[in-house]
Amino acid sequence: MSEPILFDTSVWINFFQKRNNTQTELLKHYLAEDKLICICPPIIQELLQGCKNKLQFDQLDFDLRQLILLDCGHYRASHEAARIYFDLRKSGITIRKPNDCLIAWYALEYRINLCHNDSDFELIKAGFEIKTI
Repeated sequence: MSEPILFDTSVWINFFQKRNNTQTELLKHYLAEDKLICICPPIIQELLQGCKNKLQFDQLDFDLRQLILLDCGHYRASHEAARIYFDLRKSGITIRKPNDCLIAWYALEYRINLCHNDSDFELIKAGFEIKTI
């Protein structure tokens, strides 16, 4: 069995927009083979807020609920994501989207690979041992 993967919002958006790249091909493979796909609250929020209508929102909400939800206390997740942002900023690295620190924290906390198409995660790797694809 393959390892579970957390697919970042950047990959899901490319997938929904039918953009082919290494990351979307991996997501397609995971979906087709019914492999373990993880999701976390900030990715759910980012995806659902992009819906155009209630039908699309409800369908996507249902589909995302079929994935493995990585969840924990909101305070703890927010605090640790802020720590990632703070530590990186102190070393001269500024993350453009603080939500990426939150997503990275879930990958770190659950020790799973993060598949992304977002340069912020490569910056986060400069200070944290996040496994990315």
